[in-house]
Amino acid sequence: MSNPVLNSSSIFGGNAQPYQANPAPTYQGQQSPNAAPQTLDAMYNAPAATSVDTDRMTYDDVIVKTGGLFLIIVALAAVSWQLTSSMPSLWVIGLVGGLVFGLINAFKREPSPALIVVYAAFEGVFLGGISAMYHFMWDGIVLQAVLATFAVFAVSLLLFRSGKVRVTPKFTKFLLIAISGYLVFSLANLLLVWTGVLGGWGMRGGGFGIAIGLFAVGLAAMSLIADFDQIQRGVEGGAPRKFAWAGAFGLIVTLVWLYLELLRLFAILRGD
Repeated sequence: MSNPVLNSSSIFGGNAQPYQANPAPTYQGQQSPNAAPQTLDAMYNAPAATSVDTDRMTYDDVIVKTGGLFLIIVALAAVSWQLTSSMPSLWVIGLVGGLVFGLINAFKREPSPALIVVYAAFEGVFLGGISAMYHFMWDGIVLQAVLATFAVFAVSLLLFRSGKVRVTPKFTKFLLIAISGYLVFSLANLLLVWTGVLGGWGMRGGGFGIAIGLFAVGLAAMSLIADFDQIQRGVEGGAPRKFAWAGAFGLIVTLVWLYLELLRLFAILRGD
């Protein structure tokens, strides 16, 4: 699969076996052949089992945790934005911290809620600072990027839910190769700009840069669809409830990438 955050566990893989939870008490609709009438009556009147009772991952768990991480990012981004004028290098701390904790969480076999929250905090600091810098140079660009990010997310989710875009082995193989190639291109471009060989956006300037930006946004959208598929596999496979943190983390990582690509694309389009 495409997202290393979810790939680090076989829970989300296509060949994952349904998770076998510990034996749970009998709930409504379940009965034992030797149960007494009073016991059966109590079983039928008992409330339905929840994800807490079964210790199984649900879509609601992923949504709640994704929303919580998103709120952390937004809150700290707002603080970082306000501090940019007095601490212009604060975003660098967020960048380094986000990369470090992102890699730690991505390659952990089991999710750590505390480390995922720390990652979200660093990402908030980074996004707030870098967004303030873009806003200073191109007024209104941040709002454009935020709205576009939500739009791409919504379209990707609708396409996945409709079944019109399916995560097949060919889809996954193409996505893996394309992301790897794009990563190599981005690192090479960054190195050329930092060493002064190229100026401005480097190889991202002009029409070619716009094409690359659109390609990157397309890759991020495909990654979202792959994330949705992996989360669906986890839920349907009966993954442990704690893996909802991994699903939420994977979505946040992809959304951050998508936002940054859109921010850069709009800046190149503005061209001033």
